[in-house]
Amino acid sequence: MVMKEHITRILLAEDDSDDHAFFKHALFVVNPYVELITVREGTQLLSSIQSGTHADMVFLDIGLPRKNGFECLLDIRTLLRLDLPIIVYSTSDEQHNIQNAYRLGANFYLTKPTTLKRLEEAIKYLLSPATPLHQHDMESFVVGGGVRMA
Repeated sequence: MVMKEHITRILLAEDDSDDHAFFKHALFVVNPYVELITVREGTQLLSSIQSGTHADMVFLDIGLPRKNGFECLLDIRTLLRLDLPIIVYSTSDEQHNIQNAYRLGANFYLTKPTTLKRLEEAIKYLLSPATPLHQHDMESFVVGGGVRMA
């Protein structure tokens, strides 16, 4: 499957080293030509974006230190007014977190898969040219976990 040509750089906001390594490996398997930039805290994410770091897509963990993922999402959408595709990337599948991410303007909510294969499938789906990046209904907004991906 051909990946979105414009997705050449992904910014991953993730403070857990194991989750970072897991994501990096899965992304390389799916598309080794996509550059991965990593930040480990929310304030670092916002500084990076404000200083002009170019990213085509952001994967944003909720539980970031110093400024959590929801606060970052709110700032990116309201203060910075950026339409940058943002995928909330979290271990939580709690409905209030999903609804909050949706309300704040995330493009998708990816529940962190427990296997490398599932993460590869999710990344492949999100980078696919057939996957629209605009907001969806709640059912298609959530990717991973028990959610079926086309």
